[in-house]
Amino acid sequence: MDYLTSMPRRWVTLYIPLGIFIFVLLFPFYWMGVTSLKPDAELLSREGNPFWIIGPTVAHFQKLFFHTEYPSWLWNTIVVSVVSTFISLACSVLAAYAIERLRFSGAKPSGGAIFLAYLVPPSILFIPLAAIVVNLGLFDSRWALILTYPTFLIPFATWLLMSYFRSIPFELEECALIDGATRWQILIKIVLPLAVPGLISAGIFAFTLSWNEFIYALTFISSSENKTVPVGVVTELVEGDVYHWGPLMAGALMGSLPVAFVYSFFVEYYVSGLTGSVKE
Repeated sequence: MDYLTSMPRRWVTLYIPLGIFIFVLLFPFYWMGVTSLKPDAELLSREGNPFWIIGPTVAHFQKLFFHTEYPSWLWNTIVVSVVSTFISLACSVLAAYAIERLRFSGAKPSGGAIFLAYLVPPSILFIPLAAIVVNLGLFDSRWALILTYPTFLIPFATWLLMSYFRSIPFELEECALIDGATRWQILIKIVLPLAVPGLISAGIFAFTLSWNEFIYALTFISSSENKTVPVGVVTELVEGDVYHWGPLMAGALMGSLPVAFVYSFFVEYYVSGLTGSVKE
C-alpha cells in the first residue's frame, strides 16, 4: 500500500478511478430520474438543459400508476420472481448437495452437464417451451413464467451452490453420520446453516435474472394485465414510433429500485457467498 502514502498518488490511483466508476454506475439512474420528472414541453425543447430540471412534475408517475397497468405489471413481476426463485433454490440445493456430497458415480459429468445447460440461450428454448405451455393450458398466465423460469435459474444456482458446498469440510458430515444423523438432517441442520451466504448469492442472482427476463415474458404473456415490468414498459408505453419518454423512464426507474434494494440489503452475504464459491 505504499502507493497510497502521498495525496497526489491517492488521487491518481484511488479517488479519480473510483469517482469515474461511481459516475458511470449511477449516471443511468440519474438520467432516468431527471427524465421522469421533466414535463413534456421541457423534454422536447432544444434550448433546455438535458441534465437538469427547470420545472419538475410528477405527471409521468401519475400517468404510469393511474392510467396504465403498471401496478399489475409490478405485482406480476414480484410474484413471478419470488416464487420462481424459491422453487429454483429448493431444486438447486438438492441437486448441488447430491452432486458434491454424495459422491455417486457420474457426479462430476452431471455437474458439467448442468453448467452446459445454463449456457443454452433462451432464444433456442422458448419455441419448444411455448408449445409445452400451450398444451398445458398455461398460456397468458403467471404460471407460464413461474414454471419456465427455473429452466435457466436452476442450472446457474446449482453450479454456484456446488462450488460453495465444496468449501464445507467433509469432517462435519462424517461426525454427524457417526452420531446417527440422516442425510436429510445433515443437509437441514449442518450444511444449509453454513451455506447461508451461498444461498443468498444464488437467490439474488436468480431473483435478478427472473426480474429482468424478457423473451419468455414477451412470448408467453399477451394480455396487458398479466405482463411483467420489462415487457409492459416496452410494449405499452411505445406506440409505433412515439416514445412516451417520461412514463418510460419512470417505469424503468421504479422497476430497477427493488433489485437495487435487494442487492444493498444483502450485500454483505452476497460478497461472502461469491468469495466462497470463487475461491474454489
